[in-house]
Amino acid sequence: MSGSVVLLHLAGAVALMLFATRMVKTGVERAYGDVLRHRLRDTMRNPIMAVLAGTGLAIALQSSTAVTLLVGSFAGSGIVSGAAGQLAVRGAEIGSAIVTKLLTFDLTLLVPLCLIAGTIMFMATERRDWRQIGRILVGIGLLILSLEMIGQASEPLRDSQLMPVIIDYFSGDPITAFLIAALITWLFQSSIAAVLLMATLAGRGLITPELGVVLVLGVNLGSSVIAPMLTRGADAAVRVVPVGNLLMRGMGSIVMLVLFMVFRPHIGFLGATASDQIVNAHILFNVIILIAGLPLAGVVYKASEKIVALGTRPEPAESLQAVELSALNEAALDNPAQALANATREVVRVCETVEIMLKRIIELYEDADAEKIKALAALDDRVDRRHAAIKIYLAKVTRNVMTEDEALRCQELIGACVKLEQVGDIIVRNMLVHVKKKLDQGLEFTPEGWRDLSAFHASVLANARLAFNVLVSRDPAAARELVLEKDLLRDREKEASHSHFLRLRDGTSKSIETSSIHLDTIRDLKQVNSLLTSMAYPVLEERGLLRGSRLKAG
Repeated sequence: MSGSVVLLHLAGAVALMLFATRMVKTGVERAYGDVLRHRLRDTMRNPIMAVLAGTGLAIALQSSTAVTLLVGSFAGSGIVSGAAGQLAVRGAEIGSAIVTKLLTFDLTLLVPLCLIAGTIMFMATERRDWRQIGRILVGIGLLILSLEMIGQASEPLRDSQLMPVIIDYFSGDPITAFLIAALITWLFQSSIAAVLLMATLAGRGLITPELGVVLVLGVNLGSSVIAPMLTRGADAAVRVVPVGNLLMRGMGSIVMLVLFMVFRPHIGFLGATASDQIVNAHILFNVIILIAGLPLAGVVYKASEKIVALGTRPEPAESLQAVELSALNEAALDNPAQALANATREVVRVCETVEIMLKRIIELYEDADAEKIKALAALDDRVDRRHAAIKIYLAKVTRNVMTEDEALRCQELIGACVKLEQVGDIIVRNMLVHVKKKLDQGLEFTPEGWRDLSAFHASVLANARLAFNVLVSRDPAAARELVLEKDLLRDREKEASHSHFLRLRDGTSKSIETSSIHLDTIRDLKQVNSLLTSMAYPVLEERGLLRGSRLKAG
């Protein structure tokens, strides 16, 4: 078999492995993503639980990068602390390494079982949760099959005269091998896929254990770069956790490489075979980084904030008023399906503006000036203009003959637009007034009061993002979670109000001065949450999941 054919087969096997890994990841996200996110938010208050939560989520999603991005968004929204986010990512790296270890066992019998069961579950029902479980099973089967294909495709390389030369070169130049492994991992966008590939090749005698350890360290460097690259255009607060992971895992891999090159330790203790030694080296490295990361989580997060701040330019208030193009194409009015798609795009833009307003308003409670207040008010004007344009556009769409589903979607979009405008009005006409009052009178919240208010706002902001997703995806599971979150928020409101009244009873001067602002802000945020939650009702009602005004059990 020619070398080009061998490489073609190997590339195809690797491509299948990458596709299967992504298939499992998307299946888990679609079936259990909202539940996992919700559980993660609730369990990350405790450092140990943060590590365990990150580990479990990485095993479920088969991706430490996905967990890093998710935790980064939580930290950016203020839902979890930065230190807890760092620990969750450390746990995610352990979870990713555990998945790699599990996939090195002989699981060939699972291939037909997973493919058969997964295909039956996917094709025999229209239930979304069962179909996603079927997708997960098929993905697992294809992933195991791809590992067998990699082994078979690499078999001819044993007899290659060029392969020993390449291995000898990289064995003598560990820095180049380290960087190439990092590049491969970045291209794969998966440390699991990269380590499995190297372990499989090592099992065929194509990679020496010593070279494998160097490559594993390179894999960890490449994996730590992925999340910062994917979030380079995100808000500064979201980028802090990925940058912290780069500091710990990326710098750790470089330090470990230097130590390995200097001391040349014997690695026989890592396992009986070359593939075991490579996978176990991957696990050991991440355990060491976890142990080092426990006491350093807070320090690393602060250093990450400073690094992110160095590369972040302050956004001028005027940029919030940037003009955007409209998706309301008049030429599509004769095609209701296309016109509704255009209107959906425009409503999504309104959602984005409202999200910016909701995020900015809490920042103004801490640091406000006339220019920032003016810029936020200008955003409400933009919401009003888009709202009016969307209503007129949808009114023109209704002049055409529409199906029942199209008519319902049209009403749903109009209703969502009205609610978004009302949210904007609450932010500007109510909450911005509180900001001005606090600024004019020079008032300050107590640390406890501000913490309660920030946490309550973070919950509402998270629910807002979930509501916007429901508007686009119309996912009943996400809609149900949003309505359940409304009940949880009611409990949080009671707790925040109770804590506030306790401070008033104790006679805390700051609590007394800011009492009306505190309570009115909680009330306004609760009203915002109720408006956004109601955007889920059409999805639930369509599927018979509402009983009157109450959510059905199930």
